[in-house]
Amino acid sequence: MRGKLDKALGRYLAARPGRAAVAVYDRVASTRYAYREREPFMLASVAKVDILLALALKAQKEGRRLTREERRTASRMIKVSDNDCAYELYRAIGGRDGLKAALREQGIRRIWPEHSWGTTLSRPSAQVKVLDRLTDPQGPLTPAHRRFALDLMSDVVPDQAWGVSAAAGAGKVALKNGWLPASAHDGLWTVNSVGRLQTGGHDLLLAVLSERSPAMGYGVATVEAVARLVVRTMTAQPYKQEP
Repeated sequence: MRGKLDKALGRYLAARPGRAAVAVYDRVASTRYAYREREPFMLASVAKVDILLALALKAQKEGRRLTREERRTASRMIKVSDNDCAYELYRAIGGRDGLKAALREQGIRRIWPEHSWGTTLSRPSAQVKVLDRLTDPQGPLTPAHRRFALDLMSDVVPDQAWGVSAAAGAGKVALKNGWLPASAHDGLWTVNSVGRLQTGGHDLLLAVLSERSPAMGYGVATVEAVARLVVRTMTAQPYKQEP
């Protein structure tokens, strides 16, 4: 599977400008895959998922649930990708140092928070770990916080429901996307998508990160094609649990 997928992604991405990388974890089949993630990518609004995880963990450390105001702010941050709300919650968790500490406590490395949350750097596999801590029934979050996070990511506004969802078919999707014309890349586009796909008997945590696309739509097409290639290959032989 790995060799076949390496070749398919290599052929596709060779014809696309910029660069892209992907990581996936199938909880049901207990398989992992990563491609071309040696160099990190700017997260843009995907960093909002990291902030959400850190916020829930902070509340739990303080022995409480999220407040009504925190829930309202987090809801706008994820559902409509409100940047002001992200800034407010980033400050609440302690900014760059707070996010880094929260992730390190969960064993999540290969993420480099910045003073501006949107320029945080990460490898795709680190974002898969964030998704895992956020959604795993045996993970660090309480059932209430886990349900809250999944509900938000399952209800993003329609014009932001692109990306890894293109690979889900009729399955369930919880996702968050990020996009921006990056001044560090002369205005070329960073386009990212991460999420959980429950499809074909599989439970997939998927992160596709890309940069230097000539336009946002071009980057979206790249991310979606990579997601479809990965999911199609990972689910080619449906995994059946033992009775």
